[in-house]
Amino acid sequence: MANKIAMNADGTLHVPNNPTIPFIIGDGIGPDIWQAAVRVFDKSVEKYYGGAKKIIWKEVLAGEKAFNETGDWLPAETLSSFREYLVGIKGPLTTPIGGGIRSLNVALRKELDLYVCLRPTKWYPGTPSPVKHPEDVDMVIFRENTEDIYAGIEFAAGSIQADKIQAFMAGELNVDYGFSATTGVGIKLVSEEGSKRLVRAAIRYAITHNKPSVALVHKGNIMKFTEGAFKQWGFDVAETEFANQTYTWGQWERTKQSKGQEAANEEQREAEQAGKIIIKDIIADNFLQQILLAPKDFSVVATLNLNGDYISDALAAMVGGIGIAPGANINYDTGHAIFEATHGTAPRFANTDTMNPSSVILSGVMMLEYLGWQEAADGIRLALAETIKQRTVTVDFFNLMEQATLLRTSQFADAIIEKL
Repeated sequence: MANKIAMNADGTLHVPNNPTIPFIIGDGIGPDIWQAAVRVFDKSVEKYYGGAKKIIWKEVLAGEKAFNETGDWLPAETLSSFREYLVGIKGPLTTPIGGGIRSLNVALRKELDLYVCLRPTKWYPGTPSPVKHPEDVDMVIFRENTEDIYAGIEFAAGSIQADKIQAFMAGELNVDYGFSATTGVGIKLVSEEGSKRLVRAAIRYAITHNKPSVALVHKGNIMKFTEGAFKQWGFDVAETEFANQTYTWGQWERTKQSKGQEAANEEQREAEQAGKIIIKDIIADNFLQQILLAPKDFSVVATLNLNGDYISDALAAMVGGIGIAPGANINYDTGHAIFEATHGTAPRFANTDTMNPSSVILSGVMMLEYLGWQEAADGIRLALAETIKQRTVTVDFFNLMEQATLLRTSQFADAIIEKL
């Protein structure tokens, strides 16, 4: 059909002028923030393209609304729509309690193999922040989205499965851990394929957006054959697939060993002067210190699933909190992408028209960029930044600002639209 986004043979997206985009309205505050955000999206597209382009929104169901209407938390029709139309957007979803799907978000990522969780983190002037210089934070996190501890392979203490795994490890692998019936078991999975495709996507992003470095964040000092392997596979991708565009700290180490540290330093300086992207690595706990001490040292960050979860929320806190943190889950090979608000459903505030819609609005900005509609994306980003700078904000920021004007969710959207 003419209104479907498709993947071209060269790996680029074919985006019609009137693409159909599925959306999940979300639970809790989802309807409030979505209704505000969609007006901003539509008005920006109308303004910047004069009616030549328009998004056809297609609601699909997931979460509480889906369960109430269909008895299913994640209907098959929803997954089919995301597969068919490639690109979608969603609000926050309730996770069922007491069994069934562990997480609807994880289920969507697994079903569509959305291996990159993309989380850009940037401060907008005027946004309340707990750090002195939030303007120094400008990072894009590439979090591996399908492996690591979050693969979901774990068994409760005392279960048959946990007992079998413990017996196998003790008897067949000679693992002397001191297992007991009160020991739960989880399995950490890190593959060469999964690691390389994530780092490949991060390097391509750095090249496209003229970023100076990609940092591989890991705990390879402790988990040598999973996180340590992730680091090495990342260096391998850079050195074999992007040799003319990157310089790795692995190369620096090898030059240091063969020619000395000064020669290695000179080699890196020459690479930087030639405009090559520096591929560096850093231990995760040190990274969490350095983003406070020297955030300017980091630009694009590639990391595994659990590290990425911690890191992306810590960075979000530095620039105003997850209420203003956008996110996307992307498979760059198939083109499938779901853009999402990164916060929870906050059910106590449902239908109050009080919460900050910035997370889903900025996720929509990422979506417009992904479609190649850069003018509409830039327009929203600038208008939102100006709205915050003028201290016309929702209650979360209002409570942290002096001489601010309190706006409802819908009024905040109005203020952005006025500035487009």
